[in-house]
Amino acid sequence: MQGVAFTRRLRVNWVSFFADFLLAGMVIGPLAAPFLAASGLFVLPRIAEIIYFMGRHVCPQPEMGVSLTSPFLMAVCMRCYGTVTGLLLTRLLYRMDGGKNFYWLHQYGWNGAALTSILMMAYPLELAAEVLGWWSFNNYVVTLFGLVTGLAWGLFTIPLLHAGKPNFHAWR
Repeated sequence: MQGVAFTRRLRVNWVSFFADFLLAGMVIGPLAAPFLAASGLFVLPRIAEIIYFMGRHVCPQPEMGVSLTSPFLMAVCMRCYGTVTGLLLTRLLYRMDGGKNFYWLHQYGWNGAALTSILMMAYPLELAAEVLGWWSFNNYVVTLFGLVTGLAWGLFTIPLLHAGKPNFHAWR
């Protein structure tokens, strides 16, 4: 019986792998935390405590999270989860087109960075409007503003994180 010899070694883009690993944690963690906390099985509530700890330190309003398993809430509010959803959608979009279409903001250099910064202000502006009493918290509204922020962030950074060798020619 003969084996096949491969001449190419498997090359892993470690930045891309690490970014995907973190994104998977950000997508799954907040959703899993209430179920882990409610399970009562040996170590699972401790894992939920770790997720809730992280949620309290990244989310400005974790107490506004959606109740998935009463009395346990998601680890972050829907504004933050909307942002994570935007990042996930842009990662999936990058998988389909490789960051080559016109809507990927990194290719526009400093103009793309400026547009990204403006679009990412949707999250803090909505939060400020709520804190100032201009409107009350609404899960649909905050999710939409978080989604805009996540899409802007992802449309700029995802190609930079997942390209084999980043191309900064537009930055001159």
